Amino acid sequence: MSDMERLHRIKYMIQSRGCVPIEDFMTSLEISRATFKRDLDYLRDRMNAPIVYDRSMGGYRFDKPNAGGKIELPGLWFSEKEATALVLMQHLLANLDTSGLLSPHIAPLMDIVDGILGQSEVSAKELRKRIKVFGMSARKNVLENFEEVGVSLLKRQRLQLSYYSKGKNELTERAVSPQRLIFYRDNWYLDAYCHLRKGLRSFAMDGIRKAHVLEDKTTEVSEKELHENFAESYGIFSGKATQRAKLRFTPEKARWVSAETWHGQQVSSFDKDGNYVLEFDYNQNPELVMEIMKHGDGVEVIGPASLKSKVRAELEKALKKYAS
Repeated sequence: MSDMERLHRIKYMIQSRGCVPIEDFMTSLEISRATFKRDLDYLRDRMNAPIVYDRSMGGYRFDKPNAGGKIELPGLWFSEKEATALVLMQHLLANLDTSGLLSPHIAPLMDIVDGILGQSEVSAKELRKRIKVFGMSARKNVLENFEEVGVSLLKRQRLQLSYYSKGKNELTERAVSPQRLIFYRDNWYLDAYCHLRKGLRSFAMDGIRKAHVLEDKTTEVSEKELHENFAESYGIFSGKATQRAKLRFTPEKARWVSAETWHGQQVSSFDKDGNYVLEFDYNQNPELVMEIMKHGDGVEVIGPASLKSKVRAELEKALKKYAS
């Protein structure tokens, strides 16, 4: 029996019987009095288990009558390997949770997990020190309204937003029905039904200046409609796909790009010269143009003509800056 399993058995025995003499623990678990005392100290100090000795009853019980039903001691369900995986997952999540929406709520659980690993050869501190996450395109804005958005999503209530659009350089007031949060290219976006524009929109979370949860229930949008509006075309821009892009990457660029997913339904192949040909649907081109230009002369737009012209125009404007 592992240490974690034994600790769980102690908790379960008290929970099921109410009060348990020390002799019963020693007999059932086949442990010494000293081992039980160590386990008891661990449960109290590391797991915050409210276990007390009741002299009148001659055994150990939970401090409060109903504590057994409430204290699930989640750490007891994890082996050392599982706890290690949880620490890694929490560390990665913490790098995404720049707004602090989730961290305060999972901190108590992580204290328990740290306690589990505290008795192993691999400490949680050492694990976190060995993993670094860098967001290349993350915008350094404080997402002050993240919690309001989270509440409205879970309670299915509308939000009143004061929203700043960088593209249009304007601030608008609008009510929206939040559908889901999206983490895309190191930044957060809210997919919602906009009651001002009467349609689905994606809102950059760092553009939300103020947010207030309304009493009105959200207008629900089906998964099918959300998929058609947000997932069929390339990038974060909403709307059904209206055009199909075809790009050709050089063999050198193909070493990297061929392993990337640009679109969930993309079609790709290699031609006889080793070039990587990629096709996918899109709606609006600003984000796509920027992504194409990032690859310089390692990519060529085959079609459509409108996309090819747009990329050419942007490259010509960039070239003029270096003409002198």
